[in-house]
Amino acid sequence: MTIGGSLAAVVLGAAVGVLGRLIAPGRPTMPVWLMIAVGVVAAFAGTGLSHMVGLESGGWDYWETLFQIAVAAVGVYLVAMFWPTSGTR
Repeated sequence: MTIGGSLAAVVLGAAVGVLGRLIAPGRPTMPVWLMIAVGVVAAFAGTGLSHMVGLESGGWDYWETLFQIAVAAVGVYLVAMFWPTSGTR
């Protein structure tokens, strides 16, 4: 993974985490920092997945970016979906 790929994973993961907070159905009870963290970790997982599939290339890669965004969005959605509501903690 290049420095650019790592930077893209952090930026895209954080952006997807914040957007997940904004578009989550109902009133999200999950902390913002956790959504951002899940987005960043999932974006790194997307990078790893794109490399496992063999979509890596030198420099910026469209498919790697797409994998980062998709995996981060799914990760944030799943964690938000299973996060307990404020009344059940």
